[in-house]
Amino acid sequence: EWDRWLLMGLIGTAVGMLGFLIHQIIDFLIKLKWDLVENYLQVSKRKIWSMGADVVIYLSTGQDGNIHMTWLCALGSGLAMVVLSSGSVLFFCPGGSPSGLPEIIGYLNGTSIQHLFNIKTFLGTFVSCVLAVASGLFCGPEGPMIHLGALLGCGLSQLQSDTLGVHLPIFTRFRNSADKRSFITAGAGAGIASVFRAPIGGLLFTLEEVSSFWDIRLAWQTFFCCLMATFTTDLLSSSLYGFVYRGHFGFFEAEKRIIFWVKNLLDMNVLAFVPTILLGMLGGLLGALFVSLNIKINKLRMQFFNSIPKLSLRKTSKLLETVLILVISCVPLVANLGSGRNFLALDVGCILSFPCSSEWGSAAALLVENGKQGITYLFKRGTHEEFGYTSLCTALAFYFILSCWTAGSAVASGLVIPMLYTGALYGRIIGLILVSIFGVQTNEYGAWIDPGLFAAIGAASFFSGVSRLTISLTVIMVS
Repeated sequence: EWDRWLLMGLIGTAVGMLGFLIHQIIDFLIKLKWDLVENYLQVSKRKIWSMGADVVIYLSTGQDGNIHMTWLCALGSGLAMVVLSSGSVLFFCPGGSPSGLPEIIGYLNGTSIQHLFNIKTFLGTFVSCVLAVASGLFCGPEGPMIHLGALLGCGLSQLQSDTLGVHLPIFTRFRNSADKRSFITAGAGAGIASVFRAPIGGLLFTLEEVSSFWDIRLAWQTFFCCLMATFTTDLLSSSLYGFVYRGHFGFFEAEKRIIFWVKNLLDMNVLAFVPTILLGMLGGLLGALFVSLNIKINKLRMQFFNSIPKLSLRKTSKLLETVLILVISCVPLVANLGSGRNFLALDVGCILSFPCSSEWGSAAALLVENGKQGITYLFKRGTHEEFGYTSLCTALAFYFILSCWTAGSAVASGLVIPMLYTGALYGRIIGLILVSIFGVQTNEYGAWIDPGLFAAIGAASFFSGVSRLTISLTVIMVS
């Protein structure tokens, strides 16, 4: 069995390198986009509000740049990415749209799907994923990463490609449907493990969600594959961010290794289970609403596009839909253009036109910041006053509707980050209600009344309500 374990290790390492590359490219593209925007806007600014070491909001005291070109550059760069992202799955690899996870689950449970594991699907899904996330759409790389991990598991185990005309004479004993399915399962688990840095979570995800054919040997080998993927991603990410070398290669900082880092832990009280049960019920109801609404949107989408007889026009219409989604996603950025209100600028490059108050500043930051960073802000402890009802409710309505619309559109995208973000928003609202009733508690017995704590619980509840996951979700959330 040494060759099987060797292949599992190689698949895990390859998936880990791919996960590292995807995150580096996304970070690089986001930074490049906002660097271009800042070229058109030079303002005198003073600090008015902080959301941590990485994000500071400034109030402009003068407008010296070309504001119209600023907005055109911000919107145009996002539109260019969306057009390329959607075009890569519509015209280059139809098998890569939209997330790939349902197709992987279907294949592992006995359904044969054409073009699911070829090189064109791999390249198209990769390009579409990084561009969709970097463009500003409300999506994440999780679903495509599972698909890409399964593709690597299939390709490295079979060592043959009809597209490239390659048929290597090694590991030929694995060229059967049973072994192929096992390596695809391990690759899919390694994909989710690489994204969340959670090898046990990747194993449990494949057991709970992906595959119906399981045994103890496959469990150990999948876990080894997930470990290799997580270690490789962590090792390469330890010194690089957006392809910029930060030093200390091989030094694993807890704050950077844990995706949703929470520095201050809280002592729990049995009374905390009362709002937790409420959040669980709310997550189930909103999760069912999300799924029902998404099914209806996709049915309407299919009916509309199927009514277009010409194939090229149908694909163009799908591409225009993704462009429309991005334009609507940018409404908070352009709604107040020309209103004469003061600008708020984040030091990461996000340019906003909201009234100069901390409440609107926090709303603006929530709507513009990328999902992963925004979730970290919402989870932060001891920030009772940083987010108000207006900002949280506005962001909740926006994210719920647009993430539901984005799911199923013609881009390779994942739903995990939007689900966590949506749940964190209403969880923090519940926490804010408790603070309004009981006040900010300074003693250790009442410290559990913290909006950041309930944001984390709300994120888990909505994720579970939509995906129906329980055990693997719990492990991913605490990893």
